[in-house]
Amino acid sequence: MRVAVVDIGTNSTRLLIADVDRESATLQELVRRSHVTRLGEGVDSSGSLSPAAIDRVLDTLKEYRREMDDHDCQANLAVLTSAVRDADNGDEFAARVREDYRLDARVLRGEEEAQLTFLGAMSGRAGEAASGEPRADDGKPTVVIDVGGGSTEFVVGSGHQAGFHVSLQAGVVRMSERHIHSDPPAPHELQDLAADVRQTFRDGLPAREREQVTRGIAVAGTATSAASIDQELDPYDPERVDGYDLQLGTIELLLARLADMSEERRRAVVGLHPDRAPTIVAGMIVLGEALRAFELEHVEVSEHDILHGGALRLAGVG
Repeated sequence: MRVAVVDIGTNSTRLLIADVDRESATLQELVRRSHVTRLGEGVDSSGSLSPAAIDRVLDTLKEYRREMDDHDCQANLAVLTSAVRDADNGDEFAARVREDYRLDARVLRGEEEAQLTFLGAMSGRAGEAASGEPRADDGKPTVVIDVGGGSTEFVVGSGHQAGFHVSLQAGVVRMSERHIHSDPPAPHELQDLAADVRQTFRDGLPAREREQVTRGIAVAGTATSAASIDQELDPYDPERVDGYDLQLGTIELLLARLADMSEERRRAVVGLHPDRAPTIVAGMIVLGEALRAFELEHVEVSEHDILHGGALRLAGVG
């Protein structure tokens, strides 16, 4: 079954077109696109999606709609997440996406977003990691961490069964706008941002859930960017990113390096997409605090995320 999934997030708008095999619960990627559209720009302070941000997303959807038509997709799904959930004009925007671009647009609750992310992340457990080692699905309690633009999703589960899941209001766009007002960021801004994230995670992650976790998988742009920067990938290579073992110490070193740069200099960092330069410092702080919350020294980076979960769900898997 050929399906298309569009993820309209706070920071980026992404497309996956894939053929899904229902029997094996696997998919073959045909098209994958990503544009940093920053839909959530200003939402934390204004409560609304701005006309400029909406236009950036709609321009991207025009391109994606053409791709879907060219590939004769049988079904589609557009998932709208934190920025649209939080905005007072979010429902109006979702209706426009449905009507103008013929997309099955759904504003996901945080819990739904987390479940689809877990389904996608665990679908990538077969085969080898970037290290060449097999990635066994041994049923150990695992946390999937999805650092987004407006929120961070945590899902704890084992095998392909999600258990505890929560969406917490600590995303890279939200935290950057709330705390970072200097270029490069001032030390007190970084300290305040980290304290805000740490308290948000402490309040939203029960100790009983954190204590059982023995392994982590990190998905989405912050984690994949960290893996790419650490390997100095140019161009970006998803095969070398998927399964990459990302150490907490590496995240700390990357944070120190990136926070010492101006945004202009960060745009030239090998392995980092220039459009992620404004939010990558906050991203490293959020990801680092996520690992600390679960007392993890490292996580496995995965290219399989909510796009894959949405594709599998469209095909009736999971």
